[in-house]
Amino acid sequence: MNDWTIFLSVGLLIHALFFIGWLVGKKVTNYSLVDALWAFGIALSGILFALLGNGDEPKRIAAGALAAFWGIRLGYHLQKRIRKHHPTEDSRYQKLREIWQGRVHSAFFWFFQAQALSVLILALPYFLVSRDATPWGLFETIGLTIALIGICGEILSDHQLSTFVENRTDPNAICKTGLWRYSRHPNYFFEMVIWIGVYLFACGSAFGWATLHAPVIITYLLLKVTGIPPSEASSLKKKGDRYRQYQRTTSPFIPLPPKSP
Repeated sequence: MNDWTIFLSVGLLIHALFFIGWLVGKKVTNYSLVDALWAFGIALSGILFALLGNGDEPKRIAAGALAAFWGIRLGYHLQKRIRKHHPTEDSRYQKLREIWQGRVHSAFFWFFQAQALSVLILALPYFLVSRDATPWGLFETIGLTIALIGICGEILSDHQLSTFVENRTDPNAICKTGLWRYSRHPNYFFEMVIWIGVYLFACGSAFGWATLHAPVIITYLLLKVTGIPPSEASSLKKKGDRYRQYQRTTSPFIPLPPKSP
């Protein structure tokens, strides 16, 4: 298969996967699974591009492994959270149900297909690496290093939060241990770092520079759409003044020394 046939084939597979996910979400009356499906979809895309591409083998292997490790870990983490809260749907999707009253299932169908398209757009760095024959260089080394730092930071912040939640006696207590002392959302910060690393890795390949949209989109979503805003709103609703105090002393995104109360 030529390069664009590979991309089209993977694209059709991803859209089919999200169609199946929509059917499952409709059956169980919980569309939250799209979050985990999104992460798994990027992992699958990166793996397939690496396996089917004809570019430099070390670069393809590294890119495929990076996509797999990031996507499978995040997808597994998200599906655990979704299953734990099931049948309660994520508040974002509950709100969409209210907005889309009378056409909920059809609207969510197109929402799932839009998510599938976003997977392909964000997986473009992996596609360009998979078709590039130039050997490993400085961009690949720097990009992979930054991405791995981001993955380690994200794993650590997720672990610290999970440990805190499991051991707390007060359900409204706020995690201020480890990385959470320096950022209210260290997991989101390191997610951005990962995508900056992926972009730099792709810059070593032809037209890789054109995938700047990937870290920009992810950062925008984290800061303005699906990341910090709904998380902050939920925490304020549940924890009130405690969380307002945390907001006054702790950076919202980039880890920084905490301010005095």
